[in-house]
Amino acid sequence: MFGASVLTGDAELRNAANLVLYDEATRSYWSQLLATGICGPQSGERLAILPSSVTTWGEWRADPRRAPKPDTDAEAATSFVSRRDPSAMHIERIAVDESVGRTMPPGLFVEALSGRGVPVERVGDDEEFGPGDAVATFGHRDAFVDADWVHCVRAGYDEFPVSDYEAAGTALTNSTGVHGTTVGETVVGYMLTLARRLHAYRDAQRDREWDLPRYTEPFTLDGERVCVVGLGTLGRGVVDRAAALGMDVVGVRRSGDPVENVSAVFTPDRLHEAVADARFVVLAMPLTAETEGMVAAPTFEAMREDAYLVNVARGPVVDEADLVAALDAGDIAGAALDVFAEEPLPAESPLWGFDEVLVTPHVSAATGKYHEDIAALVRENVEKIAAGES
Repeated sequence: MFGASVLTGDAELRNAANLVLYDEATRSYWSQLLATGICGPQSGERLAILPSSVTTWGEWRADPRRAPKPDTDAEAATSFVSRRDPSAMHIERIAVDESVGRTMPPGLFVEALSGRGVPVERVGDDEEFGPGDAVATFGHRDAFVDADWVHCVRAGYDEFPVSDYEAAGTALTNSTGVHGTTVGETVVGYMLTLARRLHAYRDAQRDREWDLPRYTEPFTLDGERVCVVGLGTLGRGVVDRAAALGMDVVGVRRSGDPVENVSAVFTPDRLHEAVADARFVVLAMPLTAETEGMVAAPTFEAMREDAYLVNVARGPVVDEADLVAALDAGDIAGAALDVFAEEPLPAESPLWGFDEVLVTPHVSAATGKYHEDIAALVRENVEKIAAGES
């Protein structure tokens, strides 16, 4: 049996209401519905906050921390789902848009999706859609709103016109929940590289120089503090791996609720307090109106001079001009950046020129089996829709 749950603050997403179907057998979420006909006109309302420890509507109704409730919780839950019951949806085709090629080979993705009873087609920019169509895509096209369901093959969805999907009654889902391991490992790689000076040795190798570090330069992660801003799937992937390395982990989340392996949780209004003692500040929050430009000069001034910024969130959460100024002034020691305000990062960007800045091309979630991970998520959703499960 699958129970419907509404997430807001804990999910740290832009929309006020997000429907998540929770599998009580595996204790995992299968998808987040960002804007959907299931929600109907209520999709923009703040329905509830479901803390991560709460997994059923009964627990949610009894939890004193939840947000202002509807008139009757049980009725609201039922009407929320019945706006567009999955049993009323019939997926006749899965269309794989060519744009998925930005994250994985489209052919491999089509192959991974095929053979489950629903035809899978690879489509281009001129394709039209209608009832019965499900679309897997990297980005938005206006034609997608004519389909029954659109799935974004990545976690970020800020360029999708959510209101258009709501108006058309088209389900829009993203791939939140599948990146914790890959991004977590990448962030640990960044921190180890900077702490153990691996980037400096690689630079010296390129120049064929036997260049020893200063005695005080290398350090270990064990015992160092890391502040993780955003404690959703990405953030918790970082938290668990940093804690396993003996790091003292603190975090920032909207609710301020405690999280396993995090010694202290701060709300966003205490960001500067949270970063003050951290050797690494890892950004893992979504891009929203509240987080855009959140990390700017005052944040860098609050950080230690030997601290590093790591950004695996979205580029615009950081004021890049302020970051460059902080690096130039020595206000922070360096950075590891996977995302940028403009991508690809322009050749003239000063960020390319800092020895203590690692630049990667938005690949922190990259893995050779990404097509399998996303295909498994899409297939599971299709099967639940076919079974009329909610």
